[in-house]
Amino acid sequence: MTDTDTSTADILLERVGAVLVIRLNRPEARNALTPALLSAIGSAIITAESDPDIRVAVLTAAGDRAFCVGMDLKAFTSGGDFSKIAPEEKEGRAAFDRLMSGDVRIPLVGAANGTAVGGGFELLLSCDVVVASSAAKFGLPEVKRGLLAAGGGAVAIASRIPLALALELTLTGDTVEAARAQQLGLVNTVTEPEKVLEAALALAERIAANGPLAVAATKEIVRAAAADPARGQERMAQLSPTVFKSEDAKEGAMAFIQKRTPQWKGR
Repeated sequence: MTDTDTSTADILLERVGAVLVIRLNRPEARNALTPALLSAIGSAIITAESDPDIRVAVLTAAGDRAFCVGMDLKAFTSGGDFSKIAPEEKEGRAAFDRLMSGDVRIPLVGAANGTAVGGGFELLLSCDVVVASSAAKFGLPEVKRGLLAAGGGAVAIASRIPLALALELTLTGDTVEAARAQQLGLVNTVTEPEKVLEAALALAERIAANGPLAVAATKEIVRAAAADPARGQERMAQLSPTVFKSEDAKEGAMAFIQKRTPQWKGR
């Protein structure tokens, strides 16, 4: 199933059909985030968006200790400046910032193979759907370290769950089990630890089987509407003509009539 397998210092990229698997690759540090890793994640997002044959990306991590424990506190306390960006990392960091604000063109499936806290949980919250290990825990413990969930986690939590629960999680910094996170709507599916990537790929392939123009427009509309219903309606009105007049729309209707699999062209 694997078409390509490309490795870098901090990220592993693996092509599986129309899906790009992006794997955080710092297992010895429980995939803690460094400035270089932020840029590498952004560069991987650019790779996914730039290839018309990639329909969905899956974000997961190497190792079995954690998905991501957030900021690398050792790097932070030793003077690491997360706001300082090297010239060669600017493009990647800009893409990472887009990711954290939900502004990625293709759908993103989070595959939490282990615990995700702090920036690691914020990474998952930036994904469109999330598959989680039953052994994983999730939380925003920044206040326990005298810090803020400044990567968008506090805002994302407040927009997804009732205010009292959002305040409990962010003010205590406590973690929740995977089953509880699913009950709250913070993850979509919980499965056995060894089946997380398999389940995430299956979900990604179900998404990738659909019309890419329709998927991209639907993702943008739903995300916009979640924050501002009026904006969602506005984007619906703007995007609908392009989708309905596309070759893919005609192909989808014809494939349904002819009882065959549609052949999408993305136009």
